[in-house]
Amino acid sequence: MESGFKLITGAMVTLAIATASLVVLPYFQLQHVQPPPGLKAYSNAALHGRAQYISLGCIACHTQQPRDPQQAPDGKRGWGRPSVAGDYFYDDPPLLGTMRTGPDLLNIGARQPSEDWHLGHLYQPRAYVPGSIMPSYPFLFEVKAKAEPGDKVVALPPGAAPSHSVVVATPAARDLVSYLQSLDRTYPAIANLDD
Repeated sequence: MESGFKLITGAMVTLAIATASLVVLPYFQLQHVQPPPGLKAYSNAALHGRAQYISLGCIACHTQQPRDPQQAPDGKRGWGRPSVAGDYFYDDPPLLGTMRTGPDLLNIGARQPSEDWHLGHLYQPRAYVPGSIMPSYPFLFEVKAKAEPGDKVVALPPGAAPSHSVVVATPAARDLVSYLQSLDRTYPAIANLDD
């Protein structure tokens, strides 16, 4: 019985130390972080697009946290400066990701600001990035015989467009692109943790 008590006590102490170091301490360190100058709040369209990003599972293949040059060559890849806590001020929850099957997206809005490129890439990724393993998302688009007033027609490269039809972006596709375009953290990094 005594060894069982020691085991349970040891497990509880270990759990308390882990919780304190991984949850409580970071909370107190980051509770006063403010948004850096230059960081803009998400628009309603971008927030809807962020929900699409989450529901489509984009976080399974993409990160949003460029690393320090001493840890990885993310800057040489063109992914931007290392991220700081303030970069995620408006993100709830932050979509950091853990896998890099695809490129880091924290600065995709600066690297690729074109709405047409993003829409075409979502419809047919290999038409824009040969050899890409990203899935296409045709359900975010409508294929019509001809465009109607107010439709956003996706300009696709030759061979990627269906013959005798046009591809039209749905509001969900445009919102997702609005979110991707809002991912621009090219302002100067400020480590603004209070002492």
